[in-house]
Amino acid sequence: MDRPTEAALARALLAGEANAFEKFVEHFRSKVFHYSWLMCGRPEDAEEVAQETLLRVFESLPQLRDPEHVRAWVFRIARNACLMQRRRSVFAPAHEFSTGDLPPGSEPAGPDLPPDRAYLQGELKAVLDRVIAELPPPYRPVVVLRDLEELSTEETARILDLSADVVKTRLHRARSAMRQKLDCYVFNRCLDDQPVPSPAPLTPEERERLLGAWRKLPVA
Repeated sequence: MDRPTEAALARALLAGEANAFEKFVEHFRSKVFHYSWLMCGRPEDAEEVAQETLLRVFESLPQLRDPEHVRAWVFRIARNACLMQRRRSVFAPAHEFSTGDLPPGSEPAGPDLPPDRAYLQGELKAVLDRVIAELPPPYRPVVVLRDLEELSTEETARILDLSADVVKTRLHRARSAMRQKLDCYVFNRCLDDQPVPSPAPLTPEERERLLGAWRKLPVA
């Protein structure tokens, strides 16, 4: 779903159109789950983050000033929900990696390029997710937001409370480290394929909670 379609969906939600709710939840729940799984590392935590994010989205939807930027707005909420979940989770790491924790030799010799499109589809997507998950935490959200969600440098910087220069630097180093591992997989099969988790279907209670928050919105 491209940005104009997402913007139209956000406007439909604000207008109270009945079919917009299901489409919005289906589209953004999987996106937020995937982002949160890569950030938090556990599907169980990602499930909670996805539910909490959507609940906050519906509760604060009238605050969305520009539906054209609904994707960045949703991910800003997801980022904050993920940070809170990481603090609460018993599986949170005792040590937070620094931005110097990428492996030696991660500076690129060639141009700074995003992952090939082939890695974003089919069976190679699981490999790409595995490579992203192995990056130090400061680098993961930059890659997900810029290369997977195709947000701009400026949008990514606002979501993560970073400067645009920091986003560019982290993305540059992360892409290089990823490319080394992806090349290793392609030529030497040095990574095992592992399935990417998907969010479980919404329970009736979860769906009703989200629907209740949306129904409380004043119709535009």
